[in-house]
Amino acid sequence: MLIPLPTTGAAPRDYLAMGLGWDAPRWRLFAGRPDDIDLNAAALLFDDVDLVEVAYSEQLTAAAGAVRLHGDNLTGDGIGDDELITIELNRLPEQVTAVVLLVTCYTGQTFGEVRNGFCRLLDARTGAEIARHTLLRGPHSGLIMGVIVRGDEGWVYREVGVGIAARHPIDALPHLTQYLSRP
Repeated sequence: MLIPLPTTGAAPRDYLAMGLGWDAPRWRLFAGRPDDIDLNAAALLFDDVDLVEVAYSEQLTAAAGAVRLHGDNLTGDGIGDDELITIELNRLPEQVTAVVLLVTCYTGQTFGEVRNGFCRLLDARTGAEIARHTLLRGPHSGLIMGVIVRGDEGWVYREVGVGIAARHPIDALPHLTQYLSRP
């Protein structure tokens, strides 16, 4: 599904946020403390099919600050969004044709072990939710949430919601090119 993201007009959607949330593993009687699960939100910027830059836990900004990760939660402790990436579409360089929104599990657990995981796309000005995905439980360690694509008519969000094997954004690259085409 394609969702238009107008950057001008009465209700522009030019300032977006990707929120990621999950809950820490539960303690179990006689089993000891479970290992922490460190999920990471990432935004990968592309020029056609060429990776330009990435905002993620090891590089908090991209595109001269137009894309920014606001902190790295290592455990999922807390209420609501545990990690947040903001994207200012009007500040992205002209060469950026797509922004892939990605979730990976840095500590290597599968999403079958993640409790109450979700990711969502928000209008960062109003807080209105544009799209929401429950992290699909399963044997994968990454999720391609969706792609923000620059088309002839402006920016659109293409929902993907596909699980992949990826602990780090670079691990995801072979899975991404099929989603980068312009609308």
